[in-house]
Amino acid sequence: MKPADLIRLLSLAAIWGASFLFIRLLVPDIGALPTAFLRVLLSSIGLLVILAVLRSQWDFRGKLGKTLVIGIVSSGVPAAMYALAAQVLPAGYSAIFNATTPLMGVLIGALFFSEKLTGAKAGGVLMGLAGVAVLTRTGPVAFDQDLLWGAAACLLATTCYGFAGFMTKRWITEAGGMDSGLVALGCQIGATLCLVPAFAWNAPAMPLTPLLDMKVWLSLAALGFVCTSFAYILYFRLIANVGPVKTMTVTFLIPPFGVFWGVLLLDESLSMAHLQGGVLIALALWLVLKPAPVAAETARSV
Repeated sequence: MKPADLIRLLSLAAIWGASFLFIRLLVPDIGALPTAFLRVLLSSIGLLVILAVLRSQWDFRGKLGKTLVIGIVSSGVPAAMYALAAQVLPAGYSAIFNATTPLMGVLIGALFFSEKLTGAKAGGVLMGLAGVAVLTRTGPVAFDQDLLWGAAACLLATTCYGFAGFMTKRWITEAGGMDSGLVALGCQIGATLCLVPAFAWNAPAMPLTPLLDMKVWLSLAALGFVCTSFAYILYFRLIANVGPVKTMTVTFLIPPFGVFWGVLLLDESLSMAHLQGGVLIALALWLVLKPAPVAAETARSV
């Protein structure tokens, strides 16, 4: 990985690690689905401004429809799922569950995209699931139905990320490529359109008093403009440069940031379950992402 791509990867991890903090702050005040909708709406606005300032060429190369669909999978559904999970899960939990994305990518690649599933990768998937089990069964949050629903919501989001990475590779990168900013814009517009019905349904019950608080708007601005607009430009640039599987490794770097922000700013508890579950998921990722022996040997001979 080139140094520029490594910097993008670390920056993306830091930004997305903070996103769980802002979601956790906003959901109790304005609700889960309004948080998700306003996030992607502000992200779309932010991307329009960024592309206008950069004077980007508005050429979707006939792929606008595909970017809208990718946006539903890569942003619309996950934004809603993480916002719903934030009603019952600490920010650190959501960040660690998010680290299962590469594991989902391995399964999805093998099942739907003809990617080879090696023994190490299969073992990594099982170990990753064990890490999730440790986190849910022995963590500081009570093991109950709410926790299971929150975990299921996070895992549905990571499944969507797994599909979205391969969809982007097949539909965008391998089909001639496209400016990463335009890909991000199309995706966020698709996500916004996807969440309009849910927002309209929940809008009558949305509390308006919190919208008078500047902290709420600052959190929305950070979540929409920085953690989504700017972050997705980095994300799609990485997919184009290093591929979906390596890009998904950003989720391995997100949990330390997510847990750190939650403990520092939200007074969330830190337990051995964070460490135990995190270590299992880290080992799982190593098994999934380590080079195959044959590939490594070929690389050395070249």
